[in-house]
Amino acid sequence: MASKAFQKIYTQLESITKATVALKAQGVTNDELATVDGRLSQVVKIKRDLITLQVFGGTEGIPTNSEVVFFGESPSINVSEELSGRFFNAFGDPIDNGPVVSGEKRFIGGPSVNPYRRKQPSELIPTGIAGIDLNNTLVSGQKIPFFADPDQPYNQVMAQVALRADVDKIILGGMGLTNDDYLYYKQVFENAGALNKIISFVNTTEQPPVERLLIPDMALTAAEYFAVDKNEKVLVLLTDMTLYADALSIVSNRMDQIPSKDSMPGSLYSDLAKIYEKAVQLPDGGSITIIAVTTLSGGDITHAIPDNTGYITEGQLFLRKDSDTGKVIVDPFRSLSRLKQLVIGKKTREDHNHVMNAAVRLYADAANAKTKLENGFDLSDYDLRCLDYAQDYSNRLLSIEVNINTTQMLDTAWELFGKYFSKTEVSIKEEITEKYWKNS
Repeated sequence: MASKAFQKIYTQLESITKATVALKAQGVTNDELATVDGRLSQVVKIKRDLITLQVFGGTEGIPTNSEVVFFGESPSINVSEELSGRFFNAFGDPIDNGPVVSGEKRFIGGPSVNPYRRKQPSELIPTGIAGIDLNNTLVSGQKIPFFADPDQPYNQVMAQVALRADVDKIILGGMGLTNDDYLYYKQVFENAGALNKIISFVNTTEQPPVERLLIPDMALTAAEYFAVDKNEKVLVLLTDMTLYADALSIVSNRMDQIPSKDSMPGSLYSDLAKIYEKAVQLPDGGSITIIAVTTLSGGDITHAIPDNTGYITEGQLFLRKDSDTGKVIVDPFRSLSRLKQLVIGKKTREDHNHVMNAAVRLYADAANAKTKLENGFDLSDYDLRCLDYAQDYSNRLLSIEVNINTTQMLDTAWELFGKYFSKTEVSIKEEITEKYWKNS
């Protein structure tokens, strides 16, 4: 950003840490942008006239007499239809060799939509993935994370959800993506011919980690434009929120703040909440639905990041590799959508709830049979049928590779019931069973 006559310029730093500088200045506001020795920075703390700036590129080599130029405003993005199909960095600058976007300037990180303007979510968002649509149905205006180990193909799952979801706009916020991941998203979106409805904000591993802190606000400011101003259904995909939280930790530690649980800042809950609470269903039809990835360290769900996330969001989708089939599945036991009852059987077929519960119960019986087998117990005929059913259920419904609509999922489940069990064993209400039972 170019200097202007009214911008304040200072040349005396009071202190320098690994990520921040402090100086005495007047009339500065929180989140305001500045340059320190030509490096982009942002105000993160104000204590009377002592201002602390976070330097995005790090402070190495910055002298105490560096020129500090305040811009007089916080980070912003121009919003218009020109955003569609474009890739931007954490500062909203194009990284796809396209032109600069013109439009209305919006400052990022504003408050979430007034509760008075919110409506109870009631619209189904189908993804084509049965582990989601059948067992943990998503609702527009919902906020929900994928919990996944770092070696799980969560970026591929997010890309699939992006291409399959029945929404008007998809906004990707990529934090700490490898170049391979970034190119993967770009290639998948281009090959699918879906670029016109996808907007991407990307921070790669080569860029300073603290820049990741701007990505969710950039993505959500764009999302609010399309949802609130244009009444569109917007799906925001944020990956990886663990790397976002790690960047928060880097900044707070370098500012000598006392860390909380797992070296995270004490503000972690509110930092995450201000992002997730942007999810909204608006009365006029616009909505923001947020699906985020939270990678787990050694599968530890009690770590501060997933622990805080679980309090804020409306459930979680748990990715794991099924040891019997080798397929990556959305785990029916550890996944939960707290809003699914708002659409199951209302926006989907009447048998949805019955089929979902029966399918998961029989899968649980298979897990018990597997435990018996591992402990050397004899298996009954029912146990053996449950194990065969579980293989089929995992391959034909739970696997993230499967892409079918909700009606096809329900028909497939009935087919599996008829193949392996009697009507009594499936234990679904008689009038529902008589209507949908398929003998295999």
